[in-house]
Amino acid sequence: MGWLHSRRLHYWLGAVALLFCVLAVLRAAFFVGFSGFDFGALGEIEAVPETLGIGLRFDLRLAILLMLPVALLAWLPKWNLTRSRAMRWLARIYLVLALGAVLLVYIFDFGHYAYLGVRINATVLRFFEDAQISTDMVWQTYPVIWITLGWLLATALIWWLLLRLERVTLDRTAKPINRFSLVWGSSLMVVLVFLAILGRFDSINLENPVPLRWSDAFFSGDNRVSALGLNPVIFLYDTLQVPHEPFDRAQVAAHYEVVSRYLGVSQPDAQSLNFVRHQSPQPYAVAASQPPNVVFIMLESLGTSAVGAYGNPLNPTPNIDRLAKQSWFFQNFYVPVTGTAKTVWASISGVPDVSRDETATRNPLITRQHSLINALPGYDKYYMIGGNSGWANMNALVRQSIDDVRLFEERDWRSPMVDVWGISDLDLFKESDRILRNQAQGKPFFAYIQTAGNHRPFTIPAQNDGFEVLDLPLETVQNAGSRSVAQYNAARLLDFNIGRLMEIAQQGGWYDNTIFVMFGDHNTRISQIPHMPPAFEKLGLESNNVPMLIHAPKLLEPKVIEQAVGLADLLPTVLGMVGVEFRNGAMGRDIQQPAPEGERVVPLVLREGTFPLIGGVTKDFLLQMQHDGSQPTLHDLASQTPLTDVADQHPEEFQRLEQLTRGLHETSRLMLYQNVRAD
Repeated sequence: MGWLHSRRLHYWLGAVALLFCVLAVLRAAFFVGFSGFDFGALGEIEAVPETLGIGLRFDLRLAILLMLPVALLAWLPKWNLTRSRAMRWLARIYLVLALGAVLLVYIFDFGHYAYLGVRINATVLRFFEDAQISTDMVWQTYPVIWITLGWLLATALIWWLLLRLERVTLDRTAKPINRFSLVWGSSLMVVLVFLAILGRFDSINLENPVPLRWSDAFFSGDNRVSALGLNPVIFLYDTLQVPHEPFDRAQVAAHYEVVSRYLGVSQPDAQSLNFVRHQSPQPYAVAASQPPNVVFIMLESLGTSAVGAYGNPLNPTPNIDRLAKQSWFFQNFYVPVTGTAKTVWASISGVPDVSRDETATRNPLITRQHSLINALPGYDKYYMIGGNSGWANMNALVRQSIDDVRLFEERDWRSPMVDVWGISDLDLFKESDRILRNQAQGKPFFAYIQTAGNHRPFTIPAQNDGFEVLDLPLETVQNAGSRSVAQYNAARLLDFNIGRLMEIAQQGGWYDNTIFVMFGDHNTRISQIPHMPPAFEKLGLESNNVPMLIHAPKLLEPKVIEQAVGLADLLPTVLGMVGVEFRNGAMGRDIQQPAPEGERVVPLVLREGTFPLIGGVTKDFLLQMQHDGSQPTLHDLASQTPLTDVADQHPEEFQRLEQLTRGLHETSRLMLYQNVRAD
């Protein structure tokens, strides 16, 4: 047992233990500070201890992997850590750089989860492609200097502890170790290190060892619980390493019959994978003396949980609530994927942005999409955004996909900038009115107005037409969904500005003949949402479930739509209202047309990344599965225990949704490329 006296072994094991403890503390910090769990109810969640155990095994793996280069330097035959100061300094420099990098990933991970509710993965690279805007948003939202100082201090402290460990191990007097003990001990250590890196101690097959994988953390089906089991450094690395094709043609072909029937393709062709269909002018078009205007209003970061009409008890949105009673009000409306650029993409192209490594707007090969906006005959087309339209390359999609569009952004406005996102939403509405009220007499227009105020840093502008901030107790707003009072007031301000927009449009003379389409682009991070069905938090639907209404009181009778409707359905529905003919090769459908599948289904991406969790949602059920079709489960949205798989209780619905969910997801991946304009 003489090998147990090895100085290098003591140093290396001590360093691994130290790093493991640091990673465990960071896991605890995530659990307490970012996971969003109600600790009073943790006893009801049986999967939490097991998931944390998986996470700690990932942490041990990372600690060992970080120390493997040091092990190499320690056990070199001659020039090693016990004999060479150069090797010592090489190890020290490596450790400080590695520690700094790991802690930085954790900082980004905590912020990423606080912002999007998802652990950091390969999709984070999209933020670096708009580095200036991303940096400005972070600077205006977070205490960057204090975070940086904390990062440097933590790195220095851990490095100092490793230096102290050097002195009490490597610098002590060596004890003799016989060759047999050295060989035997080294062999045992290799086996133990191998098992620790493997992270799996059940059913080990030495011929084909299966290591602990990221997917093991997702065994519970609860995304918040699963997040506790991931190590951000390892998960980021895993997602960066997986190559994938942009679409799987074989899977599209396998599901072609189901999807073509769902879309109502008039001339299905499984060989060419044709999804094109034509819709003629419909008899239910609105009765108007002249073609109606169409105005899309994207409500930044507004989910249903923040809206009174969907049950929020704090009355944050009185204007939207009032408009809902005068409009077509959609009770179950979903964006296919969360994220502003992805919402802009789907609303313009009609294809869900299911790209896995970046937003589709950042792919120059596919940004020239067929858009049904171009089917509006004789319409002037506008796109208005208060800030920089270059964020995520959205301007490429807008300019290349909408014919003769006039794009207005921060440099075109007279109003002052209020934060990184440009001018205030209220000023954006006023500036847009200045343009639209001067529209040529009798000539209709399509306008897309993209708001940004309900977004970090939640700026309340000085000039706001009398909007008053409410200073409610933090606990009160957190119990109603908001994570902070600032977030709550930002949602109130957005609602206030929507009310002002309706007044401005009436004063400008373009209200009566306009179809207003208002929709959230995704939900922002929420805290507690007891006023929403448990399924929305437990199954992650709160991110995709957003408010939606079509407001045109002079043209449409109020109506409540209970069926599930998706973002891609907006343009086909509006064109049906306007009464124009159009050709559609994308995913959207006119909701006034009967759904061939019976009860409407909306395809979703519930967890983004290289390994997405996909879903198909109806008014009553959600089917979710891994991206490759594995582990399908059916969930009752009205249940108090929504994580329960009810597939056996509803076998026909399960079979129907299983085929549609996989087929719609794979077809969406193909459509990103098939919907590209050749001209």
